[in-house]
Formats: sequence, C-alpha cells, structure tokens
Amino acid sequence: MLTLYYSPNACSLAPHIALREAGIEPGLVRVKGRAPAPKMAGDVEYATITPKNYVPALRLEDGSVLTECVAVLAYAGDLGGRTGLAPAAGTPARYRMYEWLGYINSELHKGFGPFFAPGYSDDQKAAGRAALGRKLDFVQRSLGDGPWLGGGQFTVADAYLFTVLGWLRFIDVDLAQWPTLQAYHERAAARPAVQAAMKAEGLVK
Repeated sequence: MLTLYYSPNACSLAPHIALREAGIEPGLVRVKGRAPAPKMAGDVEYATITPKNYVPALRLEDGSVLTECVAVLAYAGDLGGRTGLAPAAGTPARYRMYEWLGYINSELHKGFGPFFAPGYSDDQKAAGRAALGRKLDFVQRSLGDGPWLGGGQFTVADAYLFTVLGWLRFIDVDLAQWPTLQAYHERAAARPAVQAAMKAEGLVK
C-alpha cells in the first residue's frame, strides 16, 4: 500500500489528487507542527520519515520514500496507466507536462514564499503579488480555450496548478481577476477525485 504524508492546504494535495485520479486511495498520515517544535507524523518525528522535513513524501510498497512534489506527481501519473494522467514517455505531450510542472513549481509555487515566511515587509509582499499576477496572466493566456493545460486531458500538472491556485485566497488575491483560471479551478474542483482528496484532508465537507 502507498502511504502519503501530507499537510492540509499544502502542495501535498496535488499528489493526493493525482493518486486518486490514478484509481489509488493511498494511506494518509497527517504531518503536524512547525519549527521550533518537531513536526510529527502520527507518533513519530517526521524528520525520521524524510530528513527534508517537508511534505509531500510517499512511502512506496517496498518501504522506500519518494519526496519532492514534482517527482511524486510524475510517479502517480505513471501509475494511472492509460488514463492519460501522464502522457506516454517519449511523446511531445510528456515533455509539455514536465514543462508545466517545472513552471508551476519554480514560478508559481515558490512565488508564495514571501507570504508564508517571517520577515517580509508589506512592500515585498506587494511586489510578490504583482509578480504572481504577471505569471498568472501568462498561464491564463496559455490555457486559452482548452479545458486543461495539456488540452483535452487532465494531467498531474493540472492537479498541481489547481492546488496552487487555491492558495490565492490566503494572500488576499481574488482569482476572479483571471476569469479563465477561475473557471478552470471550478472545473477541476468538480472532479470526483479532487473532491475525494479534499474531503479526506478535511478541506471540504
């Protein structure tokens, strides 16, 4: 059985969604706490699961642990087989998926750093909002009329983008500024696997 270590509203929601899209209901271990107290996964210190000490981590059936959101997403996508959750290796669509995963990880996900770490001024946060806005403009233009980032097929990149867009409400940015992205987010939220993952994490009733 696969076991996902997660924290609600963290990036670990993306691989949780991807696993359920692949038809897999993972075991779930919630990671609680923050520095300077140790993070706990159940009754053990999370650092003993992964010395990186952040989510997600996925314990595989052989007992090894896979970390980093992009890696866990790619793994989950391949478990999906013919669902199209990850395009076949060697195809142009596969590399476009990685292109989106890289952009979401480095340009969007990391752009939220100033809002969740201490020591950033209001001016720095304002600059961070402006930078995120420009990047969301790009994503909206790129999405165009397609339902998903890769066109007609939901992939693991969509699970990641859905998760990151959900953080905008925590930094007082209204997704309605990007109507195409708002419709995209609502479309993704309605998927059964997305609903199941969010319910399992206590994010929706």
